[in-house]
Amino acid sequence: MDFDVIVLGAGAAGMMCAAVAGARGRRVLLVDHAATLAEKIRISGGGRCNFTNREVGPANFLSRNPHFCRSALARYTPRDFIALVERHGIAYHERNLGQLFCDDSAMQIIAMLKAECDAVNVQWAMPVSIERVALMPGDAPGFEVATSKGGYRTQSLVVATGGLSIPKIGATPFGLRLAEQFGIAVVPPKPALVPLAAPPEWLERFGVLSGSSFDAVTTCVEVPRSAVNPRFREAALITHRGLSGPSILQVSSYWQLYGARGPVALDLLPDIDAGAWLNDHRRDQQGLGALLSEHLPRRFAISFAELHGWTQPLAQLSNATLQTIAQTLKGWPIQPSGTLGYAKAEVTLGGVDTAALSQQTMEARAVPGLHFIGEVVDVTGWLGGYNFQWAWASGHAAGSAA
Repeated sequence: MDFDVIVLGAGAAGMMCAAVAGARGRRVLLVDHAATLAEKIRISGGGRCNFTNREVGPANFLSRNPHFCRSALARYTPRDFIALVERHGIAYHERNLGQLFCDDSAMQIIAMLKAECDAVNVQWAMPVSIERVALMPGDAPGFEVATSKGGYRTQSLVVATGGLSIPKIGATPFGLRLAEQFGIAVVPPKPALVPLAAPPEWLERFGVLSGSSFDAVTTCVEVPRSAVNPRFREAALITHRGLSGPSILQVSSYWQLYGARGPVALDLLPDIDAGAWLNDHRRDQQGLGALLSEHLPRRFAISFAELHGWTQPLAQLSNATLQTIAQTLKGWPIQPSGTLGYAKAEVTLGGVDTAALSQQTMEARAVPGLHFIGEVVDVTGWLGGYNFQWAWASGHAAGSAA
């Protein structure tokens, strides 16, 4: 069967691309190996799908070329997707930091995207396994796609097969292998937005803090000169395996980007000058743990002080000790031993090298008609709806051109 566009992968980016291409009058086929449509959308945002963020820009993404995403994001903005959501009558709400969620269910976003595809006569082939992808023989432009349910030919092929995160719902390296098949470079993938593991000796000492959650500003300590190193203020969580919570997931992407080296630092008192605060309580007869419990969970505060040996009344602590305490509170260094891997990662860092792609159309420069979109590309967003916005924007860019 012949099509103008075949999209491999019926997730967020793939369905957006198919709907946009179909609206242009293109004959489109969506192909996916999964039996259930868009599982990653379904489980996102605790089942309510953090479908975008009100404020999205290149600074919210990691890539070897941080400017690559600029064009697509500018041409399909959060306002555009919000308008689509509103047109389908989906109620939504805003949480902290501009994050938008469905009031009801992520299934509404899936149904909306499927309805958009069906309205423009997109065809579906799922579940099928892809057996082979090749250029058309001879000088004929286009591609042949052999599947477990037959073969297809197309002028344009869009790869929207996602990254390696959450393999239990079907993530595979198919898109990366396909890029390599066509001689397109791939930035080595790593888990991103992922909990960090702590070494056994740290867990032995600080494991008693497991279950503690608190507001913190988290950052990487060792970064390459002139590298971007944002500070993330959100909740941090001590777990029985290491560190988690939104601020940790955010910083994990940068820790991976910079070669998984050096500790991450947690500012436990984000709004407080710790040195001045401790000096104000210099003559107190209470201990540090009791004082810290004014700003941190009591169990964590008392255990944190005891584990560091700061158990005397503040009035008995030396100036040097108080200075050490202040420095630790404003930058508690924790050296991760690694991450919890793709099984716990929200997204994939790395992917198809953007140097090989057009930022306007997502088309491979060396292989006309071949496009890559979404998570399979070396563009990784922050936590908070940014990766979905990249899916919508890159899918729209490819769908407008393929």
